[in-house]
Amino acid sequence: MSLALLLSAGLGLGPTPVEQDYFVYVTAESADEVYVVHFDGQQAGIQSMVEVGYMPTEIEGPHGLTVEPGGEHWYLSMAHGMPFGTLYKYRTSDNRLVGKVGLGLFPATMQISVDTGLLYCVNFDLHGDMSPSSVSIVDPEAMVEVARTTTGPMPHGSRLSADGRRHYSCAMMSDELIEMDAGTFEVLRRLHLDDGTGGIARPRDGGHHDAVTKPTWVQPHPDGKRAFVCLNGSAQVVEVNLKDWEVSRRLPTAKAPYNLEVSPDGKQLVVTYKGAASVGVWDLDKSEELARIPTTRRITHGVVIAPDGKFAFVSSEGIGGEPGSLDVINLTTLKRVASVDLGLQAGGIAFWKMEKRAQ
Repeated sequence: MSLALLLSAGLGLGPTPVEQDYFVYVTAESADEVYVVHFDGQQAGIQSMVEVGYMPTEIEGPHGLTVEPGGEHWYLSMAHGMPFGTLYKYRTSDNRLVGKVGLGLFPATMQISVDTGLLYCVNFDLHGDMSPSSVSIVDPEAMVEVARTTTGPMPHGSRLSADGRRHYSCAMMSDELIEMDAGTFEVLRRLHLDDGTGGIARPRDGGHHDAVTKPTWVQPHPDGKRAFVCLNGSAQVVEVNLKDWEVSRRLPTAKAPYNLEVSPDGKQLVVTYKGAASVGVWDLDKSEELARIPTTRRITHGVVIAPDGKFAFVSSEGIGGEPGSLDVINLTTLKRVASVDLGLQAGGIAFWKMEKRAQ
């Protein structure tokens, strides 16, 4: 039998080798470090480590990451400052700092629009009264904040539609999903994410709320018709119909779903369970959790999926003096296939690039 026939028949030759190299950026929030991690299809390792921040005696808290669509620069939100946080811009070629701009209180997650070219970063603001905070809109070329839009208390999960024209974020302490026009910077719609048990966010004196669902992340689906939201406080992921602006489906999850990502083909959903030390992989057509995979550390945080849809990369914080970690999940076998220890409180994560390996 020819080699080609043996391969097609799968007669004991083992799995087809991965011909791509994968690279991701991961923050270590309690170490003021950012790691470039390389995965070769079998093993993950640290390619480089970047020390970030400007106060050597303080932990400044690198939190959110994004890589621009062209891949030439990456951006980092530093949560703590005097008193405000900062957005930094680095070159991917050598990880050199090339720009910075001050934002609001505790800048967190961010993304760049393929339509406007602007960067949208939520100012999480976990300090003091839970009053409405904002989204900072930044020109990433000039590193200038061009606008700031008030949204809701403790906004998180800053994500854009596939066409870059709509921005979505969660107001964690008012249980809302908020849609903003990426071009005009105006809030268009708000959706209260009732947890399905009758719980609501109840206003208190001074603008406080009793948050019930505590949404922490939103991810629009590639089809542009729906978005998925983690309800950290009620152990659900909800699907929102973006045309009708209503919850169309509820998926019960493990404790404290935190971040999520939809696969490029729109068929799988990967959810990190911050309170269950695991990752859930869901079949969206069947509304079925295909696997719940333990992570190497107990506080599971962020997730990104490679553009080819083969692997998910998951960051975990650890507890106390434990190092953080990055786990790689094979989305075909639904197994953890590689792990690497990182700095303290590994959290923010962004996919950088895939490279075809030289033969």
